[in-house]
Amino acid sequence: MAQAPRIGFVGLGSMGSAMALNLVKARPLTVWNRSVEKTMPLQQAGASVPENLDELFASTEVVILMLADDQAIDSVLDRSGPKFTTRVANHVIVHMGTTSPRYSLELDKEITAAGGSYVEAPVSGSRKPAEAGQLIAMVAGQPSAISGLEPILASMCKTSIVCGAVPKALLMKLAVNTFLLATVTGLSEAIHFAKQSELDLDQLVEILAAGQMASDISRLKAPKLVKRDFSPHAAIADVLKNGNLISEAARQGGIALPLLDICRDLYEETLALGHGKLDMIAVVQAIEARTAAEQSLA
Repeated sequence: MAQAPRIGFVGLGSMGSAMALNLVKARPLTVWNRSVEKTMPLQQAGASVPENLDELFASTEVVILMLADDQAIDSVLDRSGPKFTTRVANHVIVHMGTTSPRYSLELDKEITAAGGSYVEAPVSGSRKPAEAGQLIAMVAGQPSAISGLEPILASMCKTSIVCGAVPKALLMKLAVNTFLLATVTGLSEAIHFAKQSELDLDQLVEILAAGQMASDISRLKAPKLVKRDFSPHAAIADVLKNGNLISEAARQGGIALPLLDICRDLYEETLALGHGKLDMIAVVQAIEARTAAEQSLA
């Protein structure tokens, strides 16, 4: 890996496309996506697009997976099929999505047994930071595999932090997302309270931005909430999936997360209202629905 490994990238969703576009600016890249039309911007940017996954694995040493869930990963690797060993042997498989830590640990064992190397590198950030190359990567795996990935990750992420052995990176990602869910839900509730109290919402945004609680996320999300701009950076359905992964990991570890449970319930209610594709700040609509229900009983 010391001599510029050939890189494959699989999974060109909202995040993956942005990450791959940054990566192809820095080095040769081969990309694959189940929906072929999503490869076109990458091809125009200089990436190679093979006819199938077999060609991608045959022509690369490092394969980055930015996929939605464990089923998608298993399909790409042909985990239960005859091609699994051929696809992972002598490769570094880099899992940059978010799945359960337990799943990742089992995948690490199977890839290692098949003669490959496995690295977790989930990222913190949404579409906008991905486009700007400002993601934070949390990395876990064998040091020998991780060291060769540093320049590759630097093309997509402003910081990479090594967290230890698998599945420490995914556990770290879930800890980060616990804070994210609580932060955005709390911000949504604060703006809802201010609106119901007939306060000047622009003043609230100004005060929050000037105070000690200000952050990149509050500066981004607060104006969107005031404008009711629910265009997605991180969609409700995706955030709920992360909330469920956190809850599952907490139950397995005997860890109490009472605030996370409340937030997750609100995201479930938002999804049930039909807002799964909207930005996570649409959780305010579940809060509004609860207010409307209480007021109807008053």
